[in-house]
Amino acid sequence: MHHTVVERELELNLILSPERSVPVPARLGYRSDDPFAVHVAFHINSEHPVDWTFARELLVEGVFRPCGHGDVRVWPTKVEGRSVVLMALSSPDGDALLEAPAAQLSAWLERTLRVVPPGTEAGQLGIDDGLAELLAPAPLDDLWLSDPWPSDESRDGE
Repeated sequence: MHHTVVERELELNLILSPERSVPVPARLGYRSDDPFAVHVAFHINSEHPVDWTFARELLVEGVFRPCGHGDVRVWPTKVEGRSVVLMALSSPDGDALLEAPAAQLSAWLERTLRVVPPGTEAGQLGIDDGLAELLAPAPLDDLWLSDPWPSDESRDGE
């Protein structure tokens, strides 16, 4: 089966205080074989990138209005006249507030939505095929299903 990957390198800002932020290179990743999730790899000064995975739906909604709770919250805002999307991430290792350029983030999300339109994610996993197969009547069942309530007249010609 063919899987599509939609990736984009993006520079995010890690907000340290209202006055200070540092640029953080990040890679946004989306795979059609993992259709509900988006992956963000942050390249912070460490050997291995820090990976976060969350619901694509959350990011799509967060471009328009505040959403999420718990570990990942996303909301749109303006900073010095620029449209940005803020992502607040919390983990046992600490919290981070990241700022992404709204236009670039939206353009990338748009591409993921063309690959797997919203509402079709389950079909990508082949769950529907599996379910259809499970629920399809087997040939023997057809006989039984055709007349679940036999009539009172007995068929032996009594």
